[in-house]
Amino acid sequence: MKQEQYQIGGMVCASCAQTVEKAVNCLPGVAQANVNLATEKMRVAYDTGKLKPAQIVAAVEQAGYQAQLQQSAAENEKKVQQQKKQQQMTMRNKLIGAILFAVSVLYLAMAPMAGLPLPNSLAASPLKLALAELVLTLPVFWFGRDHWIGGFRSLLRGHPNMDSLVALGTWSSLLASVANTIRLVVTNHEQYLYYETAALILALIMLGKYLEFVAKQRAAASLTSLLQLVPPQAELLQNDGTCKSVPLTEIKPGDRLLVKSGQRIPTDGVVLTGQTTIDEAMLTGESLPVTKNSGDKVIGGTQNQLGQITMQVSQVGEKTVLAQIVKLVSDAQATKAPIARLADQVAAYFVPIILEIAALGLLGWLLAGQSFEFALQIFVAVLVIACPCALGLATPTALMVGSGKGAENGILFKNSPALEQLARLTTVVFDKTGTLTQGNPAVISLTANAKITTDQLLQIAASLEQNTNHPLATAILKKAEGKPLLPVREFKTWTGLGVSGILAGQKYYLGSQKLLEQQGVFNGELKGTSAGQETTVFIADQTQVIGLMGIADQLRPEAAEVIQRLQQLGLKTVLLTGDKQAIAQKIAAQLQIGEVVSEVLPAQKAAVIQQLQQKGQQVAMVGDGINDAPALAQADVGIAIGNGTNIAVDSADIVLMHSNLHELLQAVILSKKTLKNIKENLFWAFAYNTLGIPIALGGWYLLGGPLLNPALAGAAMSFSSVSVVLNALRLRHVKLA
Repeated sequence: MKQEQYQIGGMVCASCAQTVEKAVNCLPGVAQANVNLATEKMRVAYDTGKLKPAQIVAAVEQAGYQAQLQQSAAENEKKVQQQKKQQQMTMRNKLIGAILFAVSVLYLAMAPMAGLPLPNSLAASPLKLALAELVLTLPVFWFGRDHWIGGFRSLLRGHPNMDSLVALGTWSSLLASVANTIRLVVTNHEQYLYYETAALILALIMLGKYLEFVAKQRAAASLTSLLQLVPPQAELLQNDGTCKSVPLTEIKPGDRLLVKSGQRIPTDGVVLTGQTTIDEAMLTGESLPVTKNSGDKVIGGTQNQLGQITMQVSQVGEKTVLAQIVKLVSDAQATKAPIARLADQVAAYFVPIILEIAALGLLGWLLAGQSFEFALQIFVAVLVIACPCALGLATPTALMVGSGKGAENGILFKNSPALEQLARLTTVVFDKTGTLTQGNPAVISLTANAKITTDQLLQIAASLEQNTNHPLATAILKKAEGKPLLPVREFKTWTGLGVSGILAGQKYYLGSQKLLEQQGVFNGELKGTSAGQETTVFIADQTQVIGLMGIADQLRPEAAEVIQRLQQLGLKTVLLTGDKQAIAQKIAAQLQIGEVVSEVLPAQKAAVIQQLQQKGQQVAMVGDGINDAPALAQADVGIAIGNGTNIAVDSADIVLMHSNLHELLQAVILSKKTLKNIKENLFWAFAYNTLGIPIALGGWYLLGGPLLNPALAGAAMSFSSVSVVLNALRLRHVKLA
């Protein structure tokens, strides 16, 4: 099953998103298609044996919209941002023209009633005045033609959207006015005209859409700011030693680049010559610059500060670290959170129901004896005040801003459901090594039996561990730096227990007491008795224990504070580790963790998570993404501690990129505030329509008040969409401490 992302054009409301989803989900081989109105993206999972991208694009176009396959997230975002800038300029120019003509029509319509001056030729002739209003109204319809042409097209296809309501409302007003102008010519009696209503509705809809567009661009600013970190040009070193400035798209792995002081690193690579300091805060969260020498890795988008270097390119395009970050954020924003289902269900029926309500309102008031002008005003007001946009934008806009805010703080949400689910947690389960501890254990003690020296013991241990990458192996190898290592034959890893191998014709075991007991070589001698945070590693030959070493890992300095804050938020904390019970209990006591599960193998951790879930708990698992993969996948939310560049941990839903537990706390706070923001948006979107439609139907009039002017209804509809986006934008300024 392949997953792809498409950029969708032409959507104006939640009904549009529903139409595109239905069109694609009906295709053979499609497992799921989700459309995000706020980001205008569609994520499709489908069987490549049954379907091709061209067929997906054709289905979207047949539904009345545009689709473009996104090849590279970073490159696509750059292209989209350029298109958005051009689109914003076009929208602004059309809006200015529409407003100028709409205000002119309004002046002509209101001047006789307000006693405002008019040219003598118009003041003396109602027909000339009516024709002048018509002439000034037509340019407004030309500037706003995208709305009514698209609206009628969707209506004819049987999938009406918000523009369909606008098209029916404005053209009803325009055609009624034209008919009354003709009657004026025939009868020479003044008739009621709605030219200013039609023009103002369209101009106000355009104003609302422009403000909504600008607000949505601000909401997507976090992704844009990431893309702007990469310079468009790079200084390519030629074979003759000269430099040539070339577009970054022409750079390929193996090329040599010159990076001067003050410039940004163009792409991922390795320093060849020179020494410098580089600001890597965007990746590591470390405020102090990092010194780089020959052979050190550098990451594209980071800031070169004090020195000039040459570098060799290792990764370009979508394989760079920054491009992976952009892809993760972009993919997350294209997914749909469970809370969006309610709005989707309403949006699926919203526009057809509004059309029925408007028609019933028109007929009802006519049957009640009111004039056609009165009933038409009701009809138009109902059509233009209804707003599926606010419903459609309520959830995705908040999620887009929330995930962008997370990315700015080193928290990468890989999907929207994780952002929502994190706010509903009851329990947080922590791995120990590399999660609550710094992940850099060190050998602090060595004990050998009488037949061997500690140097020989260390040589045997390091030789056994030279082919592994376990944190404890790293500690042993670091302790043995400079010592010659023996070749290993028949090396074997005993999952969760240790390793074994043959050195100089003798078989040795290295690992836990349980491993030695299983092999029948543990005799109780040299038994580790540490009651601190020290892990005891045993070394034995085929007959007896020959030595042991104590390895300890320091707790993260922020661990105690973060756990205390999580508990204050009402979350239960659990320590889940393969380490011995005495060590686990000691750490839990230091951090005030309430529950401890120790001496479990990596494969058993997932079962512990499942047991907690069976008790009705919503569980997050926090681990380093190496041995914790099954538990991370089993948890309701899997959270992986990254290391600045390891951002694509497959089994995790959330990656804490700066390897700091404060980001876990920030992620929980951000998710809670994002979910609260979504609920606020949905409440006001539903409340707006619940109150607005009855008023448009004449509710105030029945209570002795005035009718709702259709132009005011259009302004209210535009404001509802803008207010939802502006409310979501507040998330950009929330405090996560």
